Amino acid sequence: MNSIAECTVPEKILLAAYALEETGESPFTAEALVVSAWKKYPVTFGLKQFAEQYPDSNKVLASIMGERGLARRGWLSKVGQKLYALTREGRQAVRRLLRADETPVPEASAQLVKLTREQERFLQGLLGSTALSKYREGHERELTFADACRFWSITENLYGEALNGRLAEVRAALAELDRNLGMGRCVLTGGRSVSGEDISLLGEVHAHLEQRFSRHLNLLRNRVAKT
Repeated sequence: MNSIAECTVPEKILLAAYALEETGESPFTAEALVVSAWKKYPVTFGLKQFAEQYPDSNKVLASIMGERGLARRGWLSKVGQKLYALTREGRQAVRRLLRADETPVPEASAQLVKLTREQERFLQGLLGSTALSKYREGHERELTFADACRFWSITENLYGEALNGRLAEVRAALAELDRNLGMGRCVLTGGRSVSGEDISLLGEVHAHLEQRFSRHLNLLRNRVAKT
């Protein structure tokens, strides 16, 4: 069975959203999602009689916020004005679609993935962060920019392209871990088991922090070195 070919319209949009996040675009705009969905599935999301030339944005937007849309299903989270990010449920749905497997793999039989030392050090830092614990406990309002800085391993002395580069590194590292783990798991030094769901949660925290502290980040991006 070719599960991708038989995907519903919302599922195709979900895969288009996943494609955006795989390239480091998270959170992403509604417009970016329209273009991504059209490029992947021009027949489905192309403008009538001009499917190969232009996207039909209404087809995508209606499936984001409609009664059966991705937001209502819990696959997408709105994190700002026309800004969205995949949720844990959304990432799990993507994995099922890509693997054509609707049955979750029991942890005991999930593939055990070996991480590099650098990946484990990176993951240990995020899992031990105050940002993750506050987000997981539903205390998002208590998050501070200091929490965000510790999560990203940056200081307020980092600015400009160096800051953009570090945030891009975090996004890329999380995307790589998400690809490597998939439906599998890894065991960290100390015995902690980490699954793809845990990586998805860290991705959510990252996207939330970028949106929540966008003003702070922009101030640092625009700072110039003192001469």
